[in-house]
Amino acid sequence: MRYGFLIDQNRCIGCHACTVACKEEHNIALGVNRTWVKYVEKGQYPDTRRHFAVLRCNHCDDAPCIEICPTVALFRRSDGIVDFDNERCIGCQSCMQACPYDALYIDPDRNTAAKCNFDASRVEMGYKPACEVVCPTQAILSGDLDDPASTLSKRIAMEKVSVRKAEKGTKPKLFYVGVEGDLLNPSMMQPQDTHFWADKDPGEDLYSLKTKSPERSIPGIAREVYDVSHSTPWGKKIATYLWTKSISCGVLLLSALFLNMGFEQDAGVLSLVAPIVSLLFLAATMLLLVLDLKKPSRFFFLLTKPNFNSWLVLGGYVLMIFGALLVLWIALMLTGRGLFPLLVWAAATFAVASAGYSAFLFAQARGRDFWQSPLLFWHLIVQSIAAGAATLTLIGTVLGVSLALFAWIGQLMVIAVFAGVAMIFGELFMKHGAEDAARAGELLVSGPLCKSFWIFVIGIGSFIPVVLVLWPISSLIPNIIAAILVLFGLWMYEHLWIKAGQAIPLS
Repeated sequence: MRYGFLIDQNRCIGCHACTVACKEEHNIALGVNRTWVKYVEKGQYPDTRRHFAVLRCNHCDDAPCIEICPTVALFRRSDGIVDFDNERCIGCQSCMQACPYDALYIDPDRNTAAKCNFDASRVEMGYKPACEVVCPTQAILSGDLDDPASTLSKRIAMEKVSVRKAEKGTKPKLFYVGVEGDLLNPSMMQPQDTHFWADKDPGEDLYSLKTKSPERSIPGIAREVYDVSHSTPWGKKIATYLWTKSISCGVLLLSALFLNMGFEQDAGVLSLVAPIVSLLFLAATMLLLVLDLKKPSRFFFLLTKPNFNSWLVLGGYVLMIFGALLVLWIALMLTGRGLFPLLVWAAATFAVASAGYSAFLFAQARGRDFWQSPLLFWHLIVQSIAAGAATLTLIGTVLGVSLALFAWIGQLMVIAVFAGVAMIFGELFMKHGAEDAARAGELLVSGPLCKSFWIFVIGIGSFIPVVLVLWPISSLIPNIIAAILVLFGLWMYEHLWIKAGQAIPLS
């Protein structure tokens, strides 16, 4: 048994009865919706026509929200319904990033994720979902997709049906009749900076501010006139988490490298101070992850109710092992027992793993095409090296290190910055696998985010530091300034990258 929906847009009159019934059935708070109706207009005055699209969870057979959910709060029932458990949800909002259909939201009353659950309690009692019951034109139909005799299966077999974003490979079980592609794909519509009868959330209209796509100026193109607002899940805490993690991993990785290169005169800084700094930034990283949760008190669910398919869980374990190795490293040094090579290599290995695992986490955020870059893992490693070199420069300035080590750190910082800029350009200008990824990159290159990107990331955060380090002057001051600017540029890039990735509308 696999329950699914069919929505006949030829019958839909945009009355919102389904939205109201859903809200009443589940006592849904103001400002959020499990089912909503989007209005789209096409044509030129006086020959214009309004179209309606009923949007909700697609109850996918290959649901990315289930895969990424760290605590199995989202799960697939035996009847194919994708349901959720409020008591397991930690409010990480990762499911909102994974869903290509904008179907999930954070319940403001519970601070947990929620979405359409097919009115599972009604279905269990043999009733139809409330939205189907109240629809005055019978535009909504539910049924068993595995039963060829069901009305739903017969209509799907006999009529031309569409699904949203089939290219995502989610195998949605929400089918549409009488729908054109631009009604289901927001990227095919002319972007609007406001909603009819509704305001957009701050930052939600970022994409609408500017677009270079020439087809947008075609008269009569489909344009959104009414939609509900959709919040941006991740913000500065996640950007800062990536930044602090880069510093923590980079400092330890470079310290291990230099210890193996024989910088014995700097062993005090490299073998004790650097690991302490790394541990402090790792603690800040984990604190930021907890603080970003809507239910921070449930953080321990990652240990007690883990979903080992989620990189939120796997990454959490990587960070904890890395932290344990750092604690052991510091303890050995403080007790005078000294380091042994295996510990150094193990810590360096988990430093690389901690820096790079986020690439796999963002890859599970399948709703955000901009984050699906094959370069991301290596980019994170390079960013870590740049952040580590910049931080060690500041540490070495305060505590004093040999000029030879100082020179090595400066050279590695320059190389890492060069490599980082090359990867940024690769991610922005290479051929993208999805149009939405290209449009997100456009926001950085020539859109509303371009000034911050070119001035703060490329100019102040990359070009000027390289010039300062390579400047032929016998002073440490240029390197110190360069290190500060590199750290600033890295944070700014993470901030803009997170922002651009979420700027493209999903529904």
